[in-house]
Amino acid sequence: MNGNFYLSALDEYEKKPHENPSIGIILCKEKSNRIVEFAFRDTSKPMGVATYRTARELPPEYKGILPDAEKLKELLDE
Repeated sequence: MNGNFYLSALDEYEKKPHENPSIGIILCKEKSNRIVEFAFRDTSKPMGVATYRTARELPPEYKGILPDAEKLKELLDE
């Protein structure tokens, strides 16, 4: 199943009426144009691709919302 399936299910069963549609984030250890192409193929929802760089510290406005760099590394290594 692709990410579009999970986003559709999330919006159908979990999203509150006042919330915007869900977005998906795909984290990759290294760049692969082929993986990006396959991940976004045949989807009807708008998507974008960006480079994610970590900093030594999370900006204060994101603390408690986003995981820190160490937690992201742990998640990628699982």
